[in-house]
Amino acid sequence: MIKNNYFIPLLLFILINFISCKNEAPIKVVDRKAIADSAVAVFEQKLLSNQIDSVFKKYNFNASVAVFKDTVEIYRKNNGFTDFKTQKKIDDHTVFSIASISKQFTAVLILLQAEQGKLKVDDKVSKYLKEFQTKDYQNITIYQLLNHTSGLNMLGDKLMFKSGTGFYYSNDGFNALGKIVENVSGKSYDENIQELFNKIGMKSSSTGNLFKGENFAGAYLGTPINPERIENMPKRLGSKEIGIPAGGILSTIDDLHRWNSMLYNGKILNQQMFKKFTSKSSERQHPIFGKMGYGYGIMMNIGKPLSYFHSGYVKGAPSLNIYYPETKTSVIILSNIADEEKGKSTAFKPHIEIKKITDIFESTFESLKKDTLKPKLL
Repeated sequence: MIKNNYFIPLLLFILINFISCKNEAPIKVVDRKAIADSAVAVFEQKLLSNQIDSVFKKYNFNASVAVFKDTVEIYRKNNGFTDFKTQKKIDDHTVFSIASISKQFTAVLILLQAEQGKLKVDDKVSKYLKEFQTKDYQNITIYQLLNHTSGLNMLGDKLMFKSGTGFYYSNDGFNALGKIVENVSGKSYDENIQELFNKIGMKSSSTGNLFKGENFAGAYLGTPINPERIENMPKRLGSKEIGIPAGGILSTIDDLHRWNSMLYNGKILNQQMFKKFTSKSSERQHPIFGKMGYGYGIMMNIGKPLSYFHSGYVKGAPSLNIYYPETKTSVIILSNIADEEKGKSTAFKPHIEIKKITDIFESTFESLKKDTLKPKLL
């Protein structure tokens, strides 16, 4: 819960009156939008910092969190350790496992192949992969893998439902998409994604297979007082149990901010493919974040504020990446420890609270700015 609920309305009331007084000054004409933007930004930054800081304190959150308004950083905090044994601290260069946030990268690789005419998203997967040339799987399409409506759970098992009639979240479905990328491009998934990173300028990102740096955060179970290191990270991300296309990418706060900025401002996909990527084509009842829309490897709020996001979890690494397109705001939350004994929902409590905070701020402050720009009746 956001603390001091009475405090935010009070400050908003002061802010509205402050802006109104400025607007009524008879001496000179003022730029109402500039005043609104500037005043709101100051209040928003201070309140946002206080609220997110309170989440860090409440949970002793071992994580890196940042909020960017377009290109401007308005909040950043690093807390805790990348290595609990040596007590190496998390910093701006720390590389985290982003788990299922990886799925949006795989979706984009598929859509880039579609832009080149190498596939169509309504193609049957059986056209590209022998594993899908069976009676049960033969009608599954690429887009059904992208939005988890194929009915697939584990590859080789019976479908959960007839393809296209429901939603079931499938890592194997996204690993199959990675194989399609390899087949139509003639290059490995690692090569494809590294080329994309290079094109975008994501200099600190890689896959679990390729990582050779020294800034990896590792992953731990338990608590900061009694942490248990997950062995063979990040190489285990390439195992059959997880899979690089489904959950094997490593990244940093700054690289994910760059990704959000480039992706949602039309610098990676063309307009047609971007619309497919972000359009709600299915709905999901998330076990932690509740009901939401689902596009191609990306989730979205149902209702206001409009946001695109995805959570990620592999053992010891809960993460969340959010983008609010109306204000070009990125909220990135990366952590490297989780107390699984209390359940995954417990590991995501800080993420949930921060998302609630930023959802409220997006809705409240955008409404406030619009109200201050309305003509006033005398």
